[in-house]
Amino acid sequence: MTSSSTRWRGLPLRVLLFIVLPLAALTTLVPLGSLTLHAQAMRSLVADRDQRAAAGAAVALSAELDHLGDAVRGVALTASASQTPAALLSNYNFLLADFEGGVALYSPIGQLFSSSGAPTVWQGRPVADLLARASAGGAAVFSPAFQDPSTGQYAVLVAAAGPADGSGPSLRAVAAFYPASLAQRALSGQVTSSGALSAWVVDAQGQLLYQSGQPQPEGDLRQHAGVAQALGGESGSQYVQAAGSEHVVAYSPISPAGWAMVIEEPWEAVDNPLLRTTLAAPLILIPVVLLAVIAIAFGLRQIVQPLRALAHNAAELGWGRYDPIEEPVGGIAEIRHLQAELIQMAQKVKAAQQNLRDYMSAITLGQEDERRRLASGLHDGTVQSLIALDQRVQMTQTQMKLKGGPPEAAVHLAEVRQMTAGLIDDVRRVIRALRPIYLEDLGLLPALEMLTRDVEKGGLQATFSATTVAARLSPEREIVVYRVAQEALSNVVRHAAATAVHVTTTFETHAFVLRVEDNGQGFAPPERVGDLAAAGHYGLIGMQERAQLIGGQLTIQSASGHGTTLELRLSF
Repeated sequence: MTSSSTRWRGLPLRVLLFIVLPLAALTTLVPLGSLTLHAQAMRSLVADRDQRAAAGAAVALSAELDHLGDAVRGVALTASASQTPAALLSNYNFLLADFEGGVALYSPIGQLFSSSGAPTVWQGRPVADLLARASAGGAAVFSPAFQDPSTGQYAVLVAAAGPADGSGPSLRAVAAFYPASLAQRALSGQVTSSGALSAWVVDAQGQLLYQSGQPQPEGDLRQHAGVAQALGGESGSQYVQAAGSEHVVAYSPISPAGWAMVIEEPWEAVDNPLLRTTLAAPLILIPVVLLAVIAIAFGLRQIVQPLRALAHNAAELGWGRYDPIEEPVGGIAEIRHLQAELIQMAQKVKAAQQNLRDYMSAITLGQEDERRRLASGLHDGTVQSLIALDQRVQMTQTQMKLKGGPPEAAVHLAEVRQMTAGLIDDVRRVIRALRPIYLEDLGLLPALEMLTRDVEKGGLQATFSATTVAARLSPEREIVVYRVAQEALSNVVRHAAATAVHVTTTFETHAFVLRVEDNGQGFAPPERVGDLAAAGHYGLIGMQERAQLIGGQLTIQSASGHGTTLELRLSF
């Protein structure tokens, strides 16, 4: 089975790691980086613009307030030299356009001399404290904003005192104006009104004197960002989170009256949507990259993985296993067609191999028959002749003893008998090698035990054990088991350089197992059956073929210096 580490090796992984993923990261990070840099630049640009706008608006309002203060001071200076205050005020009717609340003249002690409106209007206004603050010949002073009873609007008083002369104290000129109207005039063209921008004028008491754009925030305005700083005489800008977005708040002080000019807007509203769309245009490559990833995934699933599965199944052919190649691997039509061709080739190889096995089976059977005939001939002819020869030599020895023959002849006859006995043993050993008589007469296990005893020579200790009750196999299987054991023991004697070998047989529920284990020098068995011939292991090839002829499975476990274990398993 292909492991997960093997599955992700090769060209697809390299394409994914070194091309697709870097391209995806690049096409994502570049637009996002561009958008981030653009956002930072726009954020700073909006803050700088609004800060300049707030400063310009504050300067414009300060100029207007200074103009109003100069106008009131001019009235106070003129009124000081006039003997008729009422006539004097009639000459300043042109100031009423700036002072919507009217103009009045007061004595230093707060007595109303004359006013452009009804005296009752001036009685409800906070004039006394303002008159006390106005010094003779000094600059104009402004009152805190108050709600004018006559109009309900926020109003501010501005007062100035004329210079004192020898005839008496100077008069005080007092004028009333509405900050909202003043800001409307002063800020026209200074602050661009939009749906997202808000402009406020706030006094020291936190009262909203003027508002443009969005509704005023709830709560004490003095706690709002920028208001306290502007009331403290500072100018600048800051960023705040409001309504789910980041706002720029720019502020500047309006010095003559101690007011604060505040401008607030979400900086994203200033950004050009078309520009943002243009910067985000490279993001369209992300679907392209995703399509590439999908294409690679398709290639992995429909091409690479089926090819690897097919290669793995084709490798099983080298071990003589034909069923895996017929397992469907899926994939594209070309791969399925290739698998069909491999299946057809495997079937031809299987048929050719089966024909070869049938031929080898016929040869093996013929060989066994020939061995049987040869063993029978040696047993019935040669062995019997040698026995007869030994008997005649024995009779000759007996006659010579009775008749008193020469001693030299007796010695020679004894040597002949000894050679004859040895020759009989050798021929019988050859007969057992050609055709195991014990296998036919006593069965498989006694034959294997006698075969094991025959290899005990030259310091090699051979043992045999049967772990379960014996049962007979078919003659074809028994001869194959015997020949496999015979070849294995022969290899131990000739090649293993072992000091001990152990032969074990086991009858399991549905199988018979033969195991030959030695403690010799071992070897490195080839990975494939086809490599046995190249490595010179022709005996192993013969055992493998014999095992396959009877449906058995031959396995070899060996390592250099650790001995060899050969196992033959036959299923019932």
